[in-house]
Amino acid sequence: MNAQATTYNEKVVRQFAVMTVIWGIVGMLVGVFIAAQMAWPFLNFDIPWLTFSRLRPLHTNAVIFAFGGSALFATSYYVVQRTCHTRLFSDGLAAFTFWGWQAIIVLAAVTLPLGITSSKEYAELEWPIDLLITVVWVAYAVVFFGTLIKRKVQHIYVANWFYGAFILTIAVLHVFNNLEIPVSLTKSYSVYAGVQDAMVQWWYGHNAVGFFLTAGFLGIMYYFIPKQAERPVYSYRLSVVHFWALAFTYIWAGPHHLHYTALPDWTQSLGMVFSLILLAPSWGGMINGIMTLSGAWQKLRTDPILKFLIVSVSFYGMSTFEGPMMSIKTVNALSHYTDWTIGHVHSGALGWVGMISIGAMYFLIPRLFNRKIYSTRLIEAHFWIATIGIVLYISAMWIAGVMQGLMWRAVNADGTLTYSFVESVQAMHPFYIVRFLGGVFYLVGMLIMAYNVWRTIWGAKPVEAAIPAPAAAH
Repeated sequence: MNAQATTYNEKVVRQFAVMTVIWGIVGMLVGVFIAAQMAWPFLNFDIPWLTFSRLRPLHTNAVIFAFGGSALFATSYYVVQRTCHTRLFSDGLAAFTFWGWQAIIVLAAVTLPLGITSSKEYAELEWPIDLLITVVWVAYAVVFFGTLIKRKVQHIYVANWFYGAFILTIAVLHVFNNLEIPVSLTKSYSVYAGVQDAMVQWWYGHNAVGFFLTAGFLGIMYYFIPKQAERPVYSYRLSVVHFWALAFTYIWAGPHHLHYTALPDWTQSLGMVFSLILLAPSWGGMINGIMTLSGAWQKLRTDPILKFLIVSVSFYGMSTFEGPMMSIKTVNALSHYTDWTIGHVHSGALGWVGMISIGAMYFLIPRLFNRKIYSTRLIEAHFWIATIGIVLYISAMWIAGVMQGLMWRAVNADGTLTYSFVESVQAMHPFYIVRFLGGVFYLVGMLIMAYNVWRTIWGAKPVEAAIPAPAAAH
């Protein structure tokens, strides 16, 4: 029997894990720069491709699809092999997904600053890149589900359910939101118009959050927290209920982005109701993740990787309480279009997605390169610096957002507006500086991680781990 048949394919996992760290730094660096532009607009330098409007989609695509996407590819390929006791379905296709995904990211990094965009939030890339994404994603699905089909273990572990749902749902969302008519190599127009276009976009946009940034990363939670804590999942039954409740409910929540717009009132209300229902499965999952530490709470004192994983789940719980609350129309009347939304997004992005990805990479990279992590103390430092950064960021945006909402709707006795728009912008300036500092803290944490990872893997000669032999039949 050849060596390939008896070992896991860890090369592609290593590649995606390293790129997770690299793209994290790139995406967050752009984020810090545009946060600085919000505080000090002269940093646009009057150069078109350095304006906030060009760099903001570059930032969102880099952190969601380059950093987050690479973390999902790395962890899903690792988890599906380990829980199925078999090598990836196709080494060639797995390699194609790596190089194809990196090509997509580079194309995004070139086209977005040039202003080549479909102007749909989180779906800005133009039609040739959309087609490449589709091809890579189909290859990803073939590798993942092909591996599940040839598994040596009868049971499909719950993390794979979440990864599977994320892969299938993102495929459907991507295809239908990006139905467009090309008019040139760099320009296309959506087949939808007006309010239908907005509805399809936010069905996609919110479910990119729901399945890319939630279901996929819940797959990470359900594998890596039990592994790092050396405890079984608190309730396996709850994890299955969590999965089905989330899968059926999330898909309806998108219209809450379109309160007080031309969208029919009943559609807005439907989005609000399903957003409120979402609180139950989300908190069920959070409780399941945190309670996995039952009987092992003392490990949090000494294990910084566990700190990343558990605090990330706490942020998941917080942002999935805040999201349904902000979808209530009366709350949304204050929060809509304000920086409160930015604070909410980043409590999920930095707190949940960022920290669980970082924790998973700290777990994976030493194992993938057959090396002990260079410095546990640097992981500890990274945890505290990142946590301080998140708190600064989201607190500043919450305060700025609520203040904005109150200023915008304050009226005098005669019905005229109390504040001009410019006055609200002036009032936000100090909070924008705090937001920038919070981003700097988070970015410094990522640079510490990069140094720690580099010192760990430099000169390493990784050995592919052996697949366990099947248990003899009794």
